Amino acid sequence: MKILIVEDDGPLRLLIGRTLRDYGFETVGVGSAAEMQPLLDSDGFDLLVLDIMLPGTNGLDICRRVRATSAIPIIIISARGQQTDRIVGLELGADDYLSKPFGADELVARVRAVLRRTSGAVAPPADNRRRQITFEGWTIVEERRELHAPDGHEVPLSGAEYDLLITLVGSAQRVVSRDYLLEQSRKRMSGASDRSIDVLVSRLRSKLGEHGGDALIKTVRGVGYMFTPRIERQ
Repeated sequence: MKILIVEDDGPLRLLIGRTLRDYGFETVGVGSAAEMQPLLDSDGFDLLVLDIMLPGTNGLDICRRVRATSAIPIIIISARGQQTDRIVGLELGADDYLSKPFGADELVARVRAVLRRTSGAVAPPADNRRRQITFEGWTIVEERRELHAPDGHEVPLSGAEYDLLITLVGSAQRVVSRDYLLEQSRKRMSGASDRSIDVLVSRLRSKLGEHGGDALIKTVRGVGYMFTPRIERQ
């Protein structure tokens, strides 16, 4: 797995890179958005580790720009540990948030967790066909963690958005409480909160709405959410 580290603190950038290399990852480190962009455009990275406080373009703006064109997993790191920063990061499409200072074990565990849930590394079915979930013309290709709209376009989802969709689909046509969604999210993403669940639902609903799927997720006031379509598994 190849990881791009964007951190303007040189010693910390080297330490993060060395730690991840010790655990078998390939890493490249840069100190700014200007250095990052050519690499991100040309090299096949599997994960972006992104500091918030950067010279010039900050990490949140970078996250917004990257997420507009790419589904690469993003872990934001910052010395500012306020919940508002976590929420803003999630709203912009980050998959996890790591507060400084952090230890090597926590860093590696977070990286592995994000890669595990976004890589789609599942064993292929015995007959070598891709497992699919379909609903109202939409298709989820589970093996590749892809969502395709009825018009055939792939809808780019972050790892957290995809996991939320799968959780909702797994309880299709039943009301799912916010507490249950929060419990499932905490298994996948640190720092999940009631507010972060609402943010994820809003992000997912917005992406579905861009392709006519506005009514797929229904809000049940005071309880939670319901994924309304009938689904079929193939």
